[in-house]
Amino acid sequence: MLSSFYVKEHVKEALKEDIGFGDITTENLASDDDYLKGELNTRSDGILCGSEVFRIVYQTLSNEIKIKFYYKDGDKIKKGDKIADIEGPAKYLLMGERVALNYIQRMSGIATETGKYQDAIGDYPAKIVDTRKTTPNFRAFEKYSVKVGGGALHRFNLSDCAMIKDNHIRLAGSITNAVKKLRENISHAHKIEVECDTLEQVKEALTTDVDIIMLDNMDIDTMKTACQLINHKAIVEASGNVKLDTVREIASTGVDIISSSAIVAKAPTLDLALDM
Repeated sequence: MLSSFYVKEHVKEALKEDIGFGDITTENLASDDDYLKGELNTRSDGILCGSEVFRIVYQTLSNEIKIKFYYKDGDKIKKGDKIADIEGPAKYLLMGERVALNYIQRMSGIATETGKYQDAIGDYPAKIVDTRKTTPNFRAFEKYSVKVGGGALHRFNLSDCAMIKDNHIRLAGSITNAVKKLRENISHAHKIEVECDTLEQVKEALTTDVDIIMLDNMDIDTMKTACQLINHKAIVEASGNVKLDTVREIASTGVDIISSSAIVAKAPTLDLALDM
C-alpha cells in the first residue's frame, strides 16, 4: 500500500524541511569517525506502525546505518519493550532522529487508536473506516496506519467514489436528480454514495441506483429503522459524532461501515524514544 518510491520522495522532502542548510549542532560536534549505538524503545502500550518508513529515513541519510527490528507493523507493543537496535555514524543517527521518530510515532498512534475502535466494535460485523479529514500530503501514511490498526479504508480521494453530500443535493435539486446525472456521466467502475440526514432521504435514495447510503448524525433508533428499510439493498455507512464509547452501540444497529475522523485527526502520537 505504501510504495517505496513514494515513501522515499516524501522522506527526502521531510529531511529537507528539518535539516535545512545543515544540522549546525551535530555537524560541529561530531567527527566522521564518531559512531553511536542506540535503541528504539516504547514508553506506551500500542500497535507498531511505520517501521519501514523509519528505516528509509536513515537509509536516505547513510547506507552505513544498521537497524534491527524486533517487531513488525501491526504487532502489539508494551511499555518498556525494545523495538529495534540501531547503530552507525553518529552524525547521521542524530541528524535523522526527529524525522524518523515523527513518522513512526504518528503512524503508531493512528494504528493504536484505530485498534481501540475496532476492538470496541467486538463481534459485530461492522468495520471502522477513516475519512478525508487527514493531514495534507500525509494521507497515504495515515491510511496505511488505519489499515495496520485493523480498520478498513474509505475512498482515498475525490476521484475514487462519487459521494453526494447535502450541498451536492442542494446543487442538483434532489437526491434523485444527483444520482441520475452522476450515473449518466461517471465510469461504470465508480460507486455512488449518498449522505442521508433523515428517513425520508433514505427512502428516496432507495428509489435510485445508489451503492452506499450514509446515515449522517442519526440517533441509534433512527439508524436501526434505516437499516431495516435498506434491508441490504445498499451498503450502509454510519457517520457523525462517532466516539470510542458509542461505536459499539452504533455497530449494533446493523450498519456495515462506521466512518470516523477521530481515529486519525484525534489520535495521539505513541510515545517512542530513540535512546543512544
